[in-house]
Amino acid sequence: MTDIKMIEAAADRLAGHARRTPLLSSPFLDEIAGRRVLIKPECLQHTGSFKFRGAWSAVSALAPEVRARGVIAFSSGNHAQGVAYAARLHGISAVIIMPSDAPKMKIDNTRALGAEVVLYDREHEDRDAIGATLAQDRGLTLIKPFDEPQVIAGQGTTGLEIAAQAAEAGVSRADVLVCCGGGGLTSGIALALEARAPGLRARPVEPEGFDDAARSLASGRIERNATQSGSICDAIVTPQPGEITFPIMHRLCGPGLSVRDDEALRAMALAFARLKIVIEPGGAVALAAALFRPDAVEGDAVIAVASGGNVDAGLFRQALETHAG
Repeated sequence: MTDIKMIEAAADRLAGHARRTPLLSSPFLDEIAGRRVLIKPECLQHTGSFKFRGAWSAVSALAPEVRARGVIAFSSGNHAQGVAYAARLHGISAVIIMPSDAPKMKIDNTRALGAEVVLYDREHEDRDAIGATLAQDRGLTLIKPFDEPQVIAGQGTTGLEIAAQAAEAGVSRADVLVCCGGGGLTSGIALALEARAPGLRARPVEPEGFDDAARSLASGRIERNATQSGSICDAIVTPQPGEITFPIMHRLCGPGLSVRDDEALRAMALAFARLKIVIEPGGAVALAAALFRPDAVEGDAVIAVASGGNVDAGLFRQALETHAG
C-alpha cells in the first residue's frame, strides 16, 4: 500500500521529469473568498494535469522487461495523456481506453502523443472489463487511473510540494481543497500532508450530482454515482471512490464539498482573469469551493489544487463570455 516512503521514492524518480508547480495568489481572489487563497496550478504540469506524476511514477516503477511489453490505461483524457507521454518518453507502446464523449482535444492529444486510442460508451460499457481483456490479450500492463499504489504515490508528490510551499508562505494550518474523481490525487496528497504538514487537511471537491466521495466519507462506506454523464466536469466524473483510495481518504480527509457546473465555469474565468492560467471545469471545482463555499472552509487561508487545464476552446470561451468581469 502507498505510504510516505513510496511517495518520496516517486519524487526521486520524477526529479528532472515533472515540473514543480508554484503556489499562486491574487488579492482579488482573496477578497472574494474572505481569506487568503493559494492555488497549486497543476494545469501547468506536463500534458496539462497532475496525471503525468502518477503515470511516470507507475511506468518508471515497472521492471524493464515488463515495461518493454507496453502499457494500457483507461481515462477520460488527463490520465490518458499522462500515460501516453510517460510511455513515449520511455520508448514503449501505450493503448488508452477513452469514453466516446471525452473532449475532442483530449482524444486528439492522446493520439498525438503516440498512443492507440480505443473508444467506449461510458453509460453502457465497463471500461475496467475492456481494459482487463486487452491487457491479457496483448500482454500489456494496466496502469489504473487512481486505484494503483504507484499512481497514488506519484500524485502524492503534489502534496510534498504543497507542504514545503505552504511552509514557505507561512501557512501551517489550512484546508487543502482537491478536485476529486476516484481519489488518487486526494489520497496521495492526504498521505503526504500527514507526514510533512499535519496542520494541513485534504478535502475532496466534486461536481454537484457526482459527489460520491463526499457521500462515502459521510456514510463511512463506498457510495456509487447514479449516472456517469451530465456534468461538464468530465475529468472527475467517476463511478465511485477507489477500493484503495477510499480508506486513505476516510482516515485522513475532512468532509467533501461540491459545486455547481456554473460555479466551476466562473472559477475558470476568474483564474484566467486574475492568475492568467487556463483551467478545465473538473480542474476548477476546488478553486470554486474556495471562492464560493467560504462558510464550509476552516482557517485564515485555503489552498486549492487546480488539477488540470485541458479544456476545449468552445467551453473555455463559454466560461469567459458568461462570467466576463
